[in-house]
Amino acid sequence: MDKELFEKMPIPKAYMKMALPVMFSNVLMIVYNMVDMYFIGRTGNTDLVAGVSLCGPVFTALIACGDIFGLGTGSVISRLFGAAKYDDGKRLSVFAAIGSFLFGIAAAALLLIGKNPLLSLLGANADTLPYAGSYFTWIAVGAPFIIFSLVPTNLLRTEGKAKDAMIGSVLGSIANMILDPIFIFTFGLGAAGAAIATVLGNILADIFYVFVITKKAQNLAVWMKGFFMTGAELASILRIGIPSSITNIMQSIGMMLLNRFLLPYGNDKIAAMGIVSRVVMLVVMVMVSFSFGGQPLYGYLYGGKKFERMRSVLRFAYLLVCGLGTALALLFILLAPQMIRLMMNDAQIISIGTPMLRATLCGMPFIAIVMVTTCVFQSTGKASGAFALSAGRQGYIYAVVLVAASALFGYTGILFAQPVADVLTAGLAIVLRRTLLDREIAS
Repeated sequence: MDKELFEKMPIPKAYMKMALPVMFSNVLMIVYNMVDMYFIGRTGNTDLVAGVSLCGPVFTALIACGDIFGLGTGSVISRLFGAAKYDDGKRLSVFAAIGSFLFGIAAAALLLIGKNPLLSLLGANADTLPYAGSYFTWIAVGAPFIIFSLVPTNLLRTEGKAKDAMIGSVLGSIANMILDPIFIFTFGLGAAGAAIATVLGNILADIFYVFVITKKAQNLAVWMKGFFMTGAELASILRIGIPSSITNIMQSIGMMLLNRFLLPYGNDKIAAMGIVSRVVMLVVMVMVSFSFGGQPLYGYLYGGKKFERMRSVLRFAYLLVCGLGTALALLFILLAPQMIRLMMNDAQIISIGTPMLRATLCGMPFIAIVMVTTCVFQSTGKASGAFALSAGRQGYIYAVVLVAASALFGYTGILFAQPVADVLTAGLAIVLRRTLLDREIAS
C-alpha cells in the first residue's frame, strides 16, 4: 500500500501518477475501437458497419455490469484502506472477482436466449440483421470475460497499482488489434471476426490480471478460503456499483434511442453515427481517465477524513478535466472530416458524419463537470447524487431533449440533443455537489 502517494505526495504528481496509466490504457482501448471500426469499414459494406454499430449498446451494457462490481467494490475498498481496514478490503475484492464472473455467465445465457427480440429492439432490419446477429452472438458468448475485466482495473488502483492495471488493458487492446484483420479478412468471418477478436483480447487481459493480483497485490485476492460477506457490505457495494453502472446502461439506452430516431433517415446515417461514436469516445475516454483516475484518492482521503487535501485534489481535477475537454473538442471539430475519413473513406459517410461529430463535440466541456462530480459522489458513497447524474446525461435528460428537439427541429435537432443534455446535466451536477458534499468537506 503506497501511503506516500495518497497522503503526502504533491497533488499534481499524485493525481497524474494515478490518472496517467488509466488514461493511457483507456486511450489505447479507444484506438483499438477506432482500428476495429477501420477494419470493419474496409469491407466497404455499409450494412455491415451499421449492423456492428447497432450492437454497440450490448457491449456498453456489459461494461455497465462490470462497473457494478469494479467501481462499486473499488469505492468501498478505497475507503476501507483509508481507514486502515486492509483485511476487510481483501475479503470484498474476492466477492468482486467471483461475483462478476458468475454474473457474466448469467448475462451470456440471457443474451443468447433473447437474441432475436433484442436485435429487433436495437433496430436491426433485413439488411443489417445478418451482420448484427453474428456480432451479437460472439459478444454474448464472451460476456463473462468482458464483465470480469472491469474488476481488476478498478481494484488494483486502490493499492496504487495503476501501472499494472494499465498493462493488462494494453495487452488486451494490442491483441485485439492484431487479431482483428486476421479474423475479419484472413478467415473471412466479417462482423463475427471482429467480435471474436474482442473476446480473445479480454481473455488475455483477464489472465494477466489474475496473475498480478495473485502474485503482487498485498491486500487483494481472487479467492479466499473461509470467505464471508455481510449483508451491509453487499448493500454498500451495490449502493455505489449500481449508480456507477447506470452511466453505461444509460449510454446503451441513449445509443439505442439515437439509432431508432436516425433509422427513418437511412442506414447510412446509422453507419456514420457508429463511426462518429468511436471518435467521440476517444475524447470522452481521455476525460473519463483523468476524472476516474483520481477516484482512489477521493475515497482514501474521504475515508481518512483528510478533507483539506481532498478539496485541493478536487480543484485540480476540475481544472484539468475541463481544460482537456475544451482543447480536445476544438481540435477534433477542426479535424472532423479527416477523423471520419480515417475509418471509412466514403464521400457520403464523410459528408454525413462531419456535422454529426462537430455537433456532439460541443458538449465536451460540460461533460467534464459531470464526470468529475459523478466520480466524487461514487468515491464518497453519495449514491443518490451518483445515480441522478449517471441516469441523467444519456438517460432521462437526454430522452426528453431528444424527443423535443427532433419534434421541433427534425434531423438537426437529433444531432444537437446530446450537447444540450450535457449542458443541463452539468448544471444539475453543480447543484448536487453543493447540496450533498461541500458542507461536509468544508471543515
